[in-house]
Amino acid sequence: MRIAHLTTVDMSLALLLATELEVDVAGGHEVFGISAPGRYVARVEALGVTHVGLPALTRSWNPRQDVAAFRELVRTLRSLHLDVLHTHNPKTGVMGRIAGRLAGIPVVVNTCHGLWARPQDRWRKRAFVYGAEAFAIRFSDYELFQNAADRDTLRRFLKPGRHEVVGNGVDLERFRPDPEGRRRVRAELGVGDDELLVGTIGRRVAEKGLVEFAEVAEQLGDRATFVWVGPEDGSDTHVSVPHEDAVRFLGERSDMAAVYSALDVFVLASHREGFSRASMEAAACGVAMVLTDIRGCREIGSHEVHVLSVPAADPQALMYAVQRLLDDPDVRGRLGRAARGRAIEEFDQREVAQTSLRSYDAVRRGGSRSRRRRAGVPA
Repeated sequence: MRIAHLTTVDMSLALLLATELEVDVAGGHEVFGISAPGRYVARVEALGVTHVGLPALTRSWNPRQDVAAFRELVRTLRSLHLDVLHTHNPKTGVMGRIAGRLAGIPVVVNTCHGLWARPQDRWRKRAFVYGAEAFAIRFSDYELFQNAADRDTLRRFLKPGRHEVVGNGVDLERFRPDPEGRRRVRAELGVGDDELLVGTIGRRVAEKGLVEFAEVAEQLGDRATFVWVGPEDGSDTHVSVPHEDAVRFLGERSDMAAVYSALDVFVLASHREGFSRASMEAAACGVAMVLTDIRGCREIGSHEVHVLSVPAADPQALMYAVQRLLDDPDVRGRLGRAARGRAIEEFDQREVAQTSLRSYDAVRRGGSRSRRRRAGVPA
């Protein structure tokens, strides 16, 4: 098959979908990655994938520019003569499902990596998000969800028998405890064997819990070193972060299994997640974790069994949970071992990728909806 995966930016193709792309290529399919071009294109193409750039595509919503990007997307899809279009990310998920049907692609599949509205958001935002998703669903053949909460939210809009909760996964061959990497990274950071290291991984944005993490680092900085690993994000330059100087910002790194292994405690203070990849990676590396009690983090494990869960946007609760792990190495060890065991059982990204391939085949065999190729006719 000729399969294309569509994301907003090339970073998503390289970091979030790499294993899925590898599985598609290994299966003998011709695979395309479609996104705005950037510095990750070489990493995408190193997987054996043909990258197709959409310069007009942006992550943020901009009506005028989005119209231009949509037209560019339809033209591009028509030129590729695809058998399958698999859309990802909120914006390209909506645009791509509609564009794929207009371009006459036989099979259009979408993965919901996390609804971009939370139950506590204002009704106008929720109405816009749920309305856009409900409309886009009409144009797809199959919907894949990373968590059941998002599936349940959209259930009344879904086509019977054309949706599935697939979870999420990571490359378990890459992410595993790395004692040598632990020693190397801690030596690089100047953190001794008898010292404690607390870290988080992700884009440097407020919704990842930047403010709360910095507050905890300020309160517990005499107990441990606090690091943030991940790229800056220009969309949050206006956000004021008190106590930011209590955190060491390391930027983006490629030796992530070693970085996770170097940590004594992994923290994710995120406000919104589809299904936290960083937490799965930390679990696979056997690190004790403190996660916010939100959809996309609850799926990582149970409170007190695999993780410690705290309310989102509550720096005091986050501080108490981190302090507990700093104080008790036995609890750190117990949670780390339990998290790794769960990762091995539940978080294999290659199985998620195989589920995607099975969904393509199921639609192709099913016929009726996937064969209605006349432009403008929703499946």
